[in-house]
Amino acid sequence: MLSKRWVLALCFICTGLSVTAQKIIYSEPEKDDTRHLNFDVAGKIAGNFLLYKNIRNRNWIVVLDNDMKQINKEEQDYVPDNDRMINVDFFPYVDFCYMIYQYQKKNIVYCVASKIDGNGKKVGSVTELDTTQIGFAASNKIYTVLTSEDKSKIIVFKINSKNRKSYLMATVLMNNKLEVLKKSRLQLHMEERDDYLSDFHLDNDGNLVFCKFTRSNNDNISSALFAIKYAQDDTLLLRELNIDKTWLDEVHIKIDNYNKRYFLTSFYYKEHRGNIEGFYFYVWDKATAKPLLENTQVFSDELRKEAKGDAGLKMAFNDYFIRNIITRKDGGFIIGCEAYYTTSRFNNWNRWDYLYGSPYMSSYNNYYYSPYYNNYWWGSRVSSNQSVRYHADNIAVLSFSNTGQLEWTTVIGKSQFDDESDDLLSFQLLNTGDQLHFLFNQQERKNNLLSDYSITPDGKMDRNPTLKNLDKGYEFMPKFGKQVSARQMIIPCQYRNYICFAKVDYN
Repeated sequence: MLSKRWVLALCFICTGLSVTAQKIIYSEPEKDDTRHLNFDVAGKIAGNFLLYKNIRNRNWIVVLDNDMKQINKEEQDYVPDNDRMINVDFFPYVDFCYMIYQYQKKNIVYCVASKIDGNGKKVGSVTELDTTQIGFAASNKIYTVLTSEDKSKIIVFKINSKNRKSYLMATVLMNNKLEVLKKSRLQLHMEERDDYLSDFHLDNDGNLVFCKFTRSNNDNISSALFAIKYAQDDTLLLRELNIDKTWLDEVHIKIDNYNKRYFLTSFYYKEHRGNIEGFYFYVWDKATAKPLLENTQVFSDELRKEAKGDAGLKMAFNDYFIRNIITRKDGGFIIGCEAYYTTSRFNNWNRWDYLYGSPYMSSYNNYYYSPYYNNYWWGSRVSSNQSVRYHADNIAVLSFSNTGQLEWTTVIGKSQFDDESDDLLSFQLLNTGDQLHFLFNQQERKNNLLSDYSITPDGKMDRNPTLKNLDKGYEFMPKFGKQVSARQMIIPCQYRNYICFAKVDYN
């Protein structure tokens, strides 16, 4: 076992009068926790932190206490080995979590759930949620599992795309006791050859929302429909987005449960494969079943100058991607986006060549369409042998009123790159309610140091003192971090050739 390190940093925030104590505690990596470890942060359960680890076809729930000391390690020996395992999702509650996974046995794919307590032990028996008969070996997941924001609803659904013009969608809506509330089967008419589906979201009432859009040859979105599958209905409500003479990038959806609204946004273009001009907004009101807002917001030249990095003014946002959408109780919203791209000796990355392949296109060879790629840890964290340099640069944060009017903008300057993989790049957002904390690595004297930039509700940005790793050798992977409580985040780290986990506390 490697020795445990403690790091305590004091951070003076914007007013200069209040002091936020940031405490970082590391777990002890085990001898099998190499950099190729498959892992996930299940959540904070009954005061303990639960981690999922997959090592050589064995599955474990590791339990850490508040000091990140391991107090239990339970092998989940009922879980099939990796030859049959397809995907795992975790849904944490106060004193337990659901581990919902799918696996293949012969020609049947099973979607099942186990209930795990705060000590990592399975409670009761495994619950079968659904099965699918297939005639091939499934590599990508067939089922998508979502939970509502208040965790009162869980939905399991699959989409059969064998008939290219008419997808068959089957859903199972359940409460938080896994009791079935509604089973539905409905058809999704895909009129055009280049019709696709966006990511799906579930609201607190059990309504499923998504977009159906047309994208030709890895190109801009030329037409789109907003879709609602109401909890107890077997049909879809479809509303066309008014994007005539406007082209969209990726459509992102955020459910505003407090204000009973659905918020859609995307970067938009004025011309085919042009430069990104700004944001497109669409807001649907549940009470009136009508759109409240549909407009565009152009990026100003002043914002472009701050955000552009090495790009030209007109191309300032061409490498940006929307990373976060935060809704406010007053109906306003905040959008965070980040510049991301790759370079190599042979070809530079661009969104036309790569973005719209996997994960947003379906796999027609297996006839099942998943709008999501596999979990990040499920065999995907492997360094590429190609000579590619990954870049993650500036973060732009914009706040809008409930009518879509721009209130303030803030740009966090950063320049990150890595030649092996992008595991150490990008950022993670921790929302403490009074501030937004953006955590990411910055290189100082050839060492990656975890930095913390905070933004207040009025847009004021402060760079808090660097969270220095006084025990050199720990490298954070912030983008894989997970906020587990109001002021706590668990972030995976690389230490020598091992994976361990750090708890970041904001007291």
